[in-house]
Amino acid sequence: MAFDSVESALEAFQSRHPRKIDLSLGRLEQVLSRLGDPHKNLPPIIHVAGTNGKGSTIAFMRAMLEAAGHSVHVYTSPHLVRFHERIRLAGKLIDDGMLKDVLWQVDAAAGDEPITFFEATTAAAFLAFSQVPADALILEVGLGGRLDATNVIDRPAVSVITPVSVDHVEFLGDTVSQIAGEKAGIARKDTPLVSHQTHEDAAKKIDVAARKKGAHPVASGNHFTADITVDGIDYKDAKGALTLPLPSLPGGFQAWNAILATAALRHQTVWSVPEASLSAGVRWASWPARLQLLSTGKLLRLLPKESQLWLDGGHNAAAGAQVANFVKSLKAKRDAPVHVVLGMLSNKDLASYLSPFGGLLDSLWGLPIDGHDHHAPASIAAFGQELGIPGRLGGPDVISALKHITAVSDDGPPPYVFVLGSLYMAGEVLRLNETLPD
Repeated sequence: MAFDSVESALEAFQSRHPRKIDLSLGRLEQVLSRLGDPHKNLPPIIHVAGTNGKGSTIAFMRAMLEAAGHSVHVYTSPHLVRFHERIRLAGKLIDDGMLKDVLWQVDAAAGDEPITFFEATTAAAFLAFSQVPADALILEVGLGGRLDATNVIDRPAVSVITPVSVDHVEFLGDTVSQIAGEKAGIARKDTPLVSHQTHEDAAKKIDVAARKKGAHPVASGNHFTADITVDGIDYKDAKGALTLPLPSLPGGFQAWNAILATAALRHQTVWSVPEASLSAGVRWASWPARLQLLSTGKLLRLLPKESQLWLDGGHNAAAGAQVANFVKSLKAKRDAPVHVVLGMLSNKDLASYLSPFGGLLDSLWGLPIDGHDHHAPASIAAFGQELGIPGRLGGPDVISALKHITAVSDDGPPPYVFVLGSLYMAGEVLRLNETLPD
């Protein structure tokens, strides 16, 4: 029986999700076999793993390929507001009718057997991608790499690993080297594995794992280099040198995401992507909830006039450092109060995320995340106090926190306000602000 709605289909898969996530590929491979192996009937694939910057790197590659005239499927997770954001078919988000249909087919193929939510929705995505023509598929790993549901694919055109840091330690290991080994599980024989790493241990582990698989490791510093200047990016590899513009996406770290995207497309042989298209992609790429400036909307109107409202869903130590550096760059241009509204899941390291903000903030407002285990707002506020930041309780939601910030603002410069720490919270902000991803 077909589902009445996308929501009922997704709820059905949530209800049958195994209590314990047993990372493996067997369950999904069996379901895909019953569906006719749609994962073997896909456009050429770019497979992307890593800890930080996956979404932005994917956004740059998509923009570059589309600027070159190629149609592109994209699979990402999690979504911010609507599940449809995870499946982009030849440039457009999947519609309700098709999404319900492919979810129903997966449900029928799974029968009464257990299947995780991500396995089921990945199978549905493969079905949709196999039914709509496109020139390329950019496929984001959900968790790790080696045993991730997306790793049922055979031979991608190119594999990409963004910077690895400590996250999901309960599944991937508690050292950067262990986690990098899991990420490197996407390596394939005779396929380029393009990587940019900021940890030497991660770089070494990925290189060794790639060579064991017979992949061709392509690492920053060895196989491609780049200098970032005030005017642009000077990129160089074995094919030659080129100059790229600085990204339109804010944050100095985005330049390296654009560099990695460029290296990935220059080290594959499936698609033609001229220099002009690479440059256009760097300028055109957009990615919600990653240092996103909300220049209009209901939430912005709650703040003092001419305030800046920024949104970022990052939640690990590297993400905290990136946002803190961005705050410093803003204050260097215009010194003004900086207020942070923060909610964070309880399985994330609050201390490592917040530590870089010491001495930077005028206030820190702790919030709950409804429906999820989270750090208590009082704990967030207390840790802020330890860093010398006035820590406060933001109330039950983002709206109340923004109203509190307005109430304590004086007649000085319009403040910078950041909502940080959780993609769940970021999605709620976009919904409340009526700025949905499209």
